[in-house]
Amino acid sequence: MAIIKSIEYFRVMPRWLFVKICDADGNSGFYRGGPVFMSALAGLDIALWDLKGRKLNVPVYQLLGGRVRTKVSVYAWIGGDRPSDIETAAKARLAQGFKAIKMNAAEDIGWLDSPRTLESSAERLKTVKALGMDAAIDFHGRLHKPMAKQLAKALEPYGPLFIEEPLLSEHQEGIKQLSKLTTCPIALGERLYSRWDVKRFLEDASVDVLQPDVAHCGGISELKKIAAMAETYDVAIAPHSPIGPIALAACLQVGICTPNHVIQEMSLGIHYNVLAGEYDIHSYLKDPSVFEVRDGYVEALAGPGLGIEINEELVRKVAQTSIPWPLGGFTGKDGGLREW
Repeated sequence: MAIIKSIEYFRVMPRWLFVKICDADGNSGFYRGGPVFMSALAGLDIALWDLKGRKLNVPVYQLLGGRVRTKVSVYAWIGGDRPSDIETAAKARLAQGFKAIKMNAAEDIGWLDSPRTLESSAERLKTVKALGMDAAIDFHGRLHKPMAKQLAKALEPYGPLFIEEPLLSEHQEGIKQLSKLTTCPIALGERLYSRWDVKRFLEDASVDVLQPDVAHCGGISELKKIAAMAETYDVAIAPHSPIGPIALAACLQVGICTPNHVIQEMSLGIHYNVLAGEYDIHSYLKDPSVFEVRDGYVEALAGPGLGIEINEELVRKVAQTSIPWPLGGFTGKDGGLREW
């Protein structure tokens, strides 16, 4: 059985959205791009790649040119918005087989805040590195330029794997300026939705690692095109994917066949999953072993299509009681809103 039947996509998809994406002849609509359209397109694209792979009885990566590696490097998240025990959390990930993690750079920070608010960031990075692990530091776009410059400088001596979204993606000029001030690799891309969004950062030479999200950038097809563009600019791909098993499998298929894919985010045990109660990324798989992490890697998926089998009955059961993901936010000591 296909992971998600293509006919079900069209049946449940709002008619207005389908009309906007393409007309009766299958031509693209007048309006395009952005998180809503590209997320809808991603669902269709991923499902159709899965169906084609199953029809031909080959993994999707074979349809995309064949594998360039036998396993994919992965990392997991350890820090919430206010992490308290980084060493314990990092050791837990190490025990699960991970060699790299990602954590928030800092708590919510004012536009211009006391330098003291950044002091713990370098210490937490040093703690993880002392365990023999690599650590990516997620600024989450919550810092403004006066503080982002200071934090990048403070982290630089301790060698973060990369610093993610040091400024908001909309602040293209600021990111370009920051890239000239630090040797830390700069990563971003989860809030970019097509190769056209990515293009300006490649031309600026301001980003070292692109992180498009397969569930929001138009699916496997667009992710593969973004990766090919990035390769010509000597830019790596590390897809953003703090979500479920279908998105992760889609990313792994791309990672297996893409030369400049360097590492893959996994949402195993991420704090978002608390909303689902006892369920986690493996819960919805008939064979959870396909995502087993060994020495920092996940082996190439061998099954046809996306290479996973979803427990559809469990998905339907959980959907009956699941709650919407709440939008986060911070308020500063002065009562003003801060970047999330």
